[in-house]
Amino acid sequence: MGTRGLNNNNPLNIIKNGDKFAGEVVPSADKRFKQFKDMPHGYRAGFVILGTYLTKHKRNTIDKIIHAWAPPVENDTTGYAGMVERWSGVPKDRVLTLHSGEDYIRIVAAMSRVENGLPAVMTDVEAGFALQSKMKAK
Repeated sequence: MGTRGLNNNNPLNIIKNGDKFAGEVVPSADKRFKQFKDMPHGYRAGFVILGTYLTKHKRNTIDKIIHAWAPPVENDTTGYAGMVERWSGVPKDRVLTLHSGEDYIRIVAAMSRVENGLPAVMTDVEAGFALQSKMKAK
């Protein structure tokens, strides 16, 4: 048995809401979190959400992303952002764009590590990135 996020193929622990994603298992057997048919689709959903954060909400740094993803009312947001910065190697105040794909791949892998306590399998993260079309690698 792995963590809840890994068991659900939802490594970023995306909470159920009205949004539907490619590869999402509906209905989900988990009462709180989404489930995906495989890990790349779980990562893809995370990239799609972060693309929306960037384009609609101007959340273009690790700090801004994590304050929305893991709000201080529920999490140690500062600690979470610091771990993502350390494990991704991306400065938490670096301004990201739709062409920051390499940075987003490392950020999402680091977020998965925070959420699950284990390093992400990079081939799954990269496969999830390849399934989305909004962000581009340089």
